Amino acid sequence: MLEEGYPSVTSRRVAARAGLKPQLVHYYFRTMDDLFLALFRRGAELGLQRWAAALEAGQPLWALWDLSRDPRGTALTMEFTALGNHRKEIRAEIGAASARYRTVLFEGIRAAFERYGVDQERYPPMICSVLMTSLSTFLVLESEMLGLTAGHDETVALVEDFIRQLEGERRHPPEGVPSA
Repeated sequence: MLEEGYPSVTSRRVAARAGLKPQLVHYYFRTMDDLFLALFRRGAELGLQRWAAALEAGQPLWALWDLSRDPRGTALTMEFTALGNHRKEIRAEIGAASARYRTVLFEGIRAAFERYGVDQERYPPMICSVLMTSLSTFLVLESEMLGLTAGHDETVALVEDFIRQLEGERRHPPEGVPSA
């Protein structure tokens, strides 16, 4: 999916990559949509675990920001989103997972803002969660997929200055996530 897009994923190619016969793929996954759903669900669960771990970090806002900017997750999410444009069941699963992510992020930002004494009327946690995920996704899409980076450094600096005011300097990113 990441190399050539979701249309290139076939049971034969999956089987070849796994060193199996195509019939075995069909034994476990009746249709390619069943395989895509299983893959998406597994990835979504692992992603939620990473977000939950970020919220437990000493600097949850830095951890959430770094996780949301991870280009690996964004690229795969875009492939699943494209697939969901054509497959109703997959679109529904993406929507449900996105709602879970949004809730986790909102609660994490709300808790951090309470801890740091942030005026939540001026900076509503729900709006901040939407801004964080949409902005980080957009920055990754532009830079990684389009090669467009004009204004990125300044935008990242603005967000990171805000986080720095609350949590101080970033001590370290979550494991496996590159820092800016």
